[in-house]
Amino acid sequence: MTEPAFDHERLDVYRLSIAYVAFSCKIAKSLGGSNRQAWEQWLRAAQSIRLNIAEGNGKQSLKDKNRFFEIARGSAFECAAVHDVLRVCVAIDDDSNCRGKTDLKRLVSMLTRLIQRTHGVSEDRIEYEYEYRDPEYEYDSAAET
Repeated sequence: MTEPAFDHERLDVYRLSIAYVAFSCKIAKSLGGSNRQAWEQWLRAAQSIRLNIAEGNGKQSLKDKNRFFEIARGSAFECAAVHDVLRVCVAIDDDSNCRGKTDLKRLVSMLTRLIQRTHGVSEDRIEYEYEYRDPEYEYDSAAET
């Protein structure tokens, strides 16, 4: 396997989101026409998780990062709701439902930690002083104390 080319590819949460997309695509292929709207929404939401993780990780500002991570988290909750719909419609079995929801719960937990970690990071407000020094004059640091 080659080294990741982008920072988001190194994130465990991103790797898990890719595995979840593969899982949902595999199941969606087997679903019939009456569940089409549910599985189309499911695939959009599953892909939204990974796309927002990647985009958020590429942002410079913590506020922007968190916004994208929160959108990814919301998409994971949406996927969980689709699981409920598909299970009630007997479109997926208990094992697939359990495995998918377990992955989603892990994704939500990881995204929540990412949001909390970046949300709490900030620098205390410091007043920076500026002292003008004449470049023509040599200062003796010992004399200033």
